[in-house]
Amino acid sequence: QVRLVESGGGLVQPGGSLRLSCAAPGFTLDYYSIGWFRQAPGKEREGVSCIRHTDGTTYYADSVKGRFTISRDNAKKTVYLQMNSLKPEDTGVHYCAALEEQYCVATMRSDLTSYWGQGTQVTVSS
Repeated sequence: QVRLVESGGGLVQPGGSLRLSCAAPGFTLDYYSIGWFRQAPGKEREGVSCIRHTDGTTYYADSVKGRFTISRDNAKKTVYLQMNSLKPEDTGVHYCAALEEQYCVATMRSDLTSYWGQGTQVTVSS
C-alpha cells in the first residue's frame, strides 16, 4: 500500500513563500511520478505541478509557472513544492499524488492518478 504524507501548509501573506513536502515512507519513488494538485472551496481539483520519476522532467500549470518549483530527494523519498510570490488565488487544500509517467504533464488530470495523500491547507491572506 502506497502512503503519501503532505506537510508544510499554513497561513501566509500575499507575496510570501511556503515549501510543501510530500513524503513517501516505505515507498520508492523509482516507479511513480509525483504531482501536486490543489482544490479551492467550491472548485474542482486542479493540477499544479509534476515531476517525472525517470528523468526528473518537470511540468507546471500556467498559473504557477515562474513562481513554484518542484523537486525531489530520492534518498529521503520526498518531493517538494517551493511556492513563492503567493497569491490569494493559491489558497486551497494541496494534495500530492503518485501517477504513471505518461500522465505527468502540464495539464495533468486528477482522475488519472494512482495514489493520494491526505492534503495540507494553504491559505494566502492578509
